[in-house]
Amino acid sequence: MDYTNLGRTGLKVSRLCLGTMNFGPETSEVEAHAIMDRAHEHGINFFDTADVYGWKRGEGWTEQIIGRWFDQGGGRRDKTVLATKVYNDMGDWPNQTRLSALHIRRACDDSLRRLKTDYIDLYQMHHVWREAGWEEIWQAMELLVQQGKVLYIGSSNFAGWHIAQANEIAKRRNFLGLVSEQSLYNLTARTVERDLLPACASYGVGVIPWSPLAGGLLGGALDKASAGRRASSEMQQKIEANRPQLEAWEGLCRELGEQPADVALAWLLSRPGITGPIIGPRTQAQLDGALRALEIQLSEETLARIDTIFPAFKPSPEGYAW
Repeated sequence: MDYTNLGRTGLKVSRLCLGTMNFGPETSEVEAHAIMDRAHEHGINFFDTADVYGWKRGEGWTEQIIGRWFDQGGGRRDKTVLATKVYNDMGDWPNQTRLSALHIRRACDDSLRRLKTDYIDLYQMHHVWREAGWEEIWQAMELLVQQGKVLYIGSSNFAGWHIAQANEIAKRRNFLGLVSEQSLYNLTARTVERDLLPACASYGVGVIPWSPLAGGLLGGALDKASAGRRASSEMQQKIEANRPQLEAWEGLCRELGEQPADVALAWLLSRPGITGPIIGPRTQAQLDGALRALEIQLSEETLARIDTIFPAFKPSPEGYAW
């Protein structure tokens, strides 16, 4: 396994991040525990979850599954760089959601209880909330760090100017600020190249792409459909809307002799500033297969061909002005 620093920090994380969103709704607890054990066998130490995962409101189902896995001992917690999130509705009352100082503190304590741990390595804001100012948010996060409940702070679904604003205010408070940003980034969704990626590079914020396979679209969707595998109506619509690109994409992957999903992950791993994409396996076999992406080296010629299929965005303002 290859490791890299999380943004400008000294924290070492694996180049693939294990996403746990399927644990509970799609993957049984027994299989989820086996997947996490297998991840450690492969050297994957970076696990991502959220208080809302499991989709049982207020229960933190997925966090509970991870907590019971930690509780088995064997150094599981010590080997894991644990990331979770705060923002979404965790109850019916107005302060059981979003990013008020009150909810941040309560949500952190609830996550610690469910995860059966006394600290969170990376505590991420799941989304921007414009009703709370950065002075309030940072005051709450600083307290969590001082108490030893949280080590690093990250964001998710922020714009580039949010990264700049948050870190400038953190700097004035002599606080480390944001060290990572979890963002939608894949070959079909490259708009972050305009502003977000340059902002993250400037502030030393590591980028953790979510949905690296575009919900399966980049994972050989055409070939699977041709082989008779049934797809949802939504996926069928996406395939038809992107058919020319997918034909060129899967043709290129066949020339390379590689699976499309592995090439899509390898492309993200080749991008500057990328800490590591989040993979969300439902089975151990899917986890094992994703490791191939770490071995694929894409040539400049191949990268150029990929850009012709899925055009890049130039950084702003050159991307839209002279």
